[in-house]
Amino acid sequence: MNNSNTLKHVSEINRGALFGVGAYLLWGLVPLYWQLLVPSSSLEILAHRMVWSLAVVLAILLVRRHWRWMAEVVRSPRRLALIACAAFMISINWGLFIFTVNSGHTLQAALGYFINPLVSIALGVLVFSERLRRAQWAAVALGVVAVVVLAFDYGQPPWLALGMAFSFAAYGLVKKFVRLDGLESLTMETLVLFLPALGYVLALQFTGDAAFGHVSVAHTALMVGSGLVTAVPLLLFGFAAFRIPLSMVGLLQFIAPVLQFLLGWLVFGEEMPAGRWIGFAIVWAALVVFAVDMVRTTRRASRGRAAVAAEGRPERAATGRG
Repeated sequence: MNNSNTLKHVSEINRGALFGVGAYLLWGLVPLYWQLLVPSSSLEILAHRMVWSLAVVLAILLVRRHWRWMAEVVRSPRRLALIACAAFMISINWGLFIFTVNSGHTLQAALGYFINPLVSIALGVLVFSERLRRAQWAAVALGVVAVVVLAFDYGQPPWLALGMAFSFAAYGLVKKFVRLDGLESLTMETLVLFLPALGYVLALQFTGDAAFGHVSVAHTALMVGSGLVTAVPLLLFGFAAFRIPLSMVGLLQFIAPVLQFLLGWLVFGEEMPAGRWIGFAIVWAALVVFAVDMVRTTRRASRGRAAVAAEGRPERAATGRG
């Protein structure tokens, strides 16, 4: 690779890193946005998020004239069934997240996304019979210990965090078989969710239980803006994913729960007794083990590919995308 190509490659990685940081910063700060939508209930916010997200992604597709992929998806009943399953899982995750934040448990929301990578590893073992490296086993074991410690601290298992972690891990599992990028996937998922969401929104209006349109102009605008809040970080992530290594994506993902943790602790003033600190510390230790192992594995794989290329031998193509 000559100098100009090298510089271009580095520039693309830097741009990708900026896009990735932007996406995870927005995801980390989004609890502040959902709290602005009170007194709307979590279900009302969720329904509006689905409706307005569809409007935003359809507008983006219209501008980009990116429609052809839809015909292929619609002709495949299997993919439609998988998309419906993914839509169901992400609606659970979104709803739990909004409820968790707006009920004063942002720390559990952060915990859910901290332990999500560990749950994904466990699902890989259960569903795909994947073999874990020792470091991965250690990370999962530490995660289990952390949940037990936090269960004692809370007086019960941290159900909200566990629900978020498992629903998002299951969503990621289903998406491995769907084979759509972020924008395309969000379009199809919100299409599946649109009619139930719109029906719920209209039912609230007819029964007089809706906050939308009855609180203030600012509140109404913020509810409509939930579509942008959903789509913009997803687009930034999509731009990042094509430009940066998977290991960097894996490390950047921890920005969001760190910010959510800081919001819950420092901004919203949620309690952090000693037992909770111990539980979170064990989770963080598990994630350090996970991250170090991931970086080492990626570097070894990169060196192997470089050695193959240097010897002039063809390398078998591989991808981590589902």
